[in-house]
Amino acid sequence: MGLKVAAVFSNHMVLQRNKSICIFGTSDVKKRVTVSIIKNGKILDQESTSTFYDKGSMKNKWKVYLNPLKAMDNLELIVSDGTDTFHFTDIVTGEVWLAGGQSNMEFELQNCSEGPEELKITKDPGVRFYYTQKMAWLDKEFFECEKNTEWQTWESEWKKSWSAAGYFFAKKLAAELGVTVGVIGCNWGGTSASAWMNEDRLEKDSDLYTYLQEQYEATKGKSIETQCAEYDKYVEENDKWQAACNKLYEENPDIEWKTVQEKLGPCLWPGPKSCKNPFRPSGLYHTMLERVMPYTLAGFIFYQGESDDHKPYSYYKLLREMIDQWRTDWNDEELPFLNVMLPEHRYKADKDYKNWPVIREAQLKTFKVCRNTGLAVGADLGQYNDIHPKAKKEIGNRLCLQALWSVYGKISENKANGPVFNHAIVKDQSIICYFDYADSGFTLKDDDFELDHYKEMEKIQGNTVHSDFNGFEIAGPDKIFYPARFAFGTKDEGLNTIILSSEKVKEPVYARYAWYNYGPVILFGKNGLPATPFRTRNDDELSGEGEHAAIQQIMEV
Repeated sequence: MGLKVAAVFSNHMVLQRNKSICIFGTSDVKKRVTVSIIKNGKILDQESTSTFYDKGSMKNKWKVYLNPLKAMDNLELIVSDGTDTFHFTDIVTGEVWLAGGQSNMEFELQNCSEGPEELKITKDPGVRFYYTQKMAWLDKEFFECEKNTEWQTWESEWKKSWSAAGYFFAKKLAAELGVTVGVIGCNWGGTSASAWMNEDRLEKDSDLYTYLQEQYEATKGKSIETQCAEYDKYVEENDKWQAACNKLYEENPDIEWKTVQEKLGPCLWPGPKSCKNPFRPSGLYHTMLERVMPYTLAGFIFYQGESDDHKPYSYYKLLREMIDQWRTDWNDEELPFLNVMLPEHRYKADKDYKNWPVIREAQLKTFKVCRNTGLAVGADLGQYNDIHPKAKKEIGNRLCLQALWSVYGKISENKANGPVFNHAIVKDQSIICYFDYADSGFTLKDDDFELDHYKEMEKIQGNTVHSDFNGFEIAGPDKIFYPARFAFGTKDEGLNTIILSSEKVKEPVYARYAWYNYGPVILFGKNGLPATPFRTRNDDELSGEGEHAAIQQIMEV
């Protein structure tokens, strides 16, 4: 067939309201392509193009822009070049968001805590989903499978596999706005942000180039055939290993990871560096993201960072560059980007590498300095000894609050944000910390659950946690941190301040809160949203690599 429409266009699709709508595809024959959008037999708009170009994996690509439409349903879309014609039905215009990231965005509705009850609901929540197929290599099988992808409604049996965080975000947004919300799932567990960027972007910076350099060095001198064969062999061996691993956990859910590897041998995940490995830099950018760009969007939601914890001091640059890459690809420098700040996480046998706080700091900095970004703080939503918190509804709701504030102007900034650290000053023998979105003050919540787990994990490492430990710490010029006493500021200092001190620190220089991979989270705003973990100074910043969590991103769902 000469004319092809990108797979992301199908029956039941959601098109973005109030924006020019981009319809695109490819054609083997360069003929004029005409796109018509119809309601009740009446053509609402009809546009044509005879311009073709190449973009990444899509050759002879064409684009047609339809004029903006208000929210409506029961639409039809016809695409034709006079020879080949495509006719799509049951189309709605509403809000469309792309849900990107790794396994915590990928985490399926059927597997989250709230999923079983949610899936019993028969009333349409006003959410539709399109999942970019999870295939990491552009071969014949890829293109055949892509033909079977389509937009899904709540009536689809596959709703159980929708992104839980993406679904709850969209459900709340649909209820608040009174329109259908479409979600394009474009995520893959275990992926670095570097997987979702073009090679050109990674080559621009010496720190980011290390992702590519490691790939190039590992595959140097290997043909594509050899790399594919190596990866296929790994998949076969790893599937057997994973099946045996699952059986061990079924027999003993509390078995230690160390014991699993003693019994089965070392885990082979994520496999050899290869042109076929989905975790390679820039790989999924070409096989997933490019396949849906530039579908007209309201914005992006993003939940990622876990798999870049071994290079935490490069993550700010990596994230900023990725955001700019996506906005450039969608030809919209203002396109909203709503991010999830990583929750608390640590496997109980791991050391506290304190690399996740650096990732969170990078996410906070991006929120502060990068225009049209939002930050859903999830510090209190981690799960002990599990990198995949099962409860996803609150994360989705907090992402929605960011959208309602920063994108749609439906709520105030103080309703959407918990306290966000701004700056600190040293006064006498104390450090005064100032916060945004805390003009009414703070709320404290006991978190003995996480504190007890924190003590347990530190005990495994041979460390004793001080009885006064509460998450606030202070240090002098020697950078030795001690638990800090804290007091909320009065009207004189400002209700948005917290004053930290310690008898052991006579010349305070540094302060921090929740500066650990996993531990107690006690500080909240009056609106019930958690404060951002923070440190007052980062002049001890180091470059280079750290360590991953022991189990990292293995996820069987």
